[in-house]
Amino acid sequence: MKIEDNKKPNFPPLFRGKSLPLKTTTFSKAIEEAKKNIDPGLIIYNEDFGELNASLILAPDIKLKEALGMVLVNQMGVADSLGSLGPPELAIHFNWPNRIKVNGANCGYTFYKAATKLEEEIPEWLVIGINIPFLWSKSTESGRLPEETVLFEEGCSKITPISLLESWSRHTLVWLNRFLDEGLLPVHNAWCEKCENIGKKISYPKNGDFIGLDENGNMLLKKSNDITIEKLIDYMDK
Repeated sequence: MKIEDNKKPNFPPLFRGKSLPLKTTTFSKAIEEAKKNIDPGLIIYNEDFGELNASLILAPDIKLKEALGMVLVNQMGVADSLGSLGPPELAIHFNWPNRIKVNGANCGYTFYKAATKLEEEIPEWLVIGINIPFLWSKSTESGRLPEETVLFEEGCSKITPISLLESWSRHTLVWLNRFLDEGLLPVHNAWCEKCENIGKKISYPKNGDFIGLDENGNMLLKKSNDITIEKLIDYMDK
């Protein structure tokens, strides 16, 4: 079902919205708009009742290696918005770098891309976004996997894509302001509390012992006696 034409989202100050037709990907459109040097703060969203797909255009004035901390900001915005709208028992967690987990199962993901891949450069733009499923799509209806879920299956039938979009924009702005004022540390600490596999052996995105994050939100992965760094920059647009 499509979002009603007369139900337009309300965004916090500094943010504004632009809707796309049904089944149109917001990520590529947001990148296209960002390359036009438009003012940051534009949220491009999809008018789809079955999922929330939205992208936010930002213009960081810090080096890319630091700006990618906004990837964690984005995920905290998702967690807080679902926490505020969903039932009290709803459990939201993360898998680095981009998976959203609801009640232990995968329930969407975040994505991001910057104008540059050079860590020491200040990117002209950074796009962060979310894709959260509300209903099973026809393609997955007959082949559901036990490790996958949708919000409707987790007791979130009262949440709509529009209400989640509005809440996500507000909570993401709160975390974004905190990141800009205080640095990554408070975001880092809050994110780690919601990461379900820190301190455990993992197979995604690579095999090893996930021992934590560095000061820029990159993964510290232990293999045998060696510690390697999996960088957020290497997972852009994946």
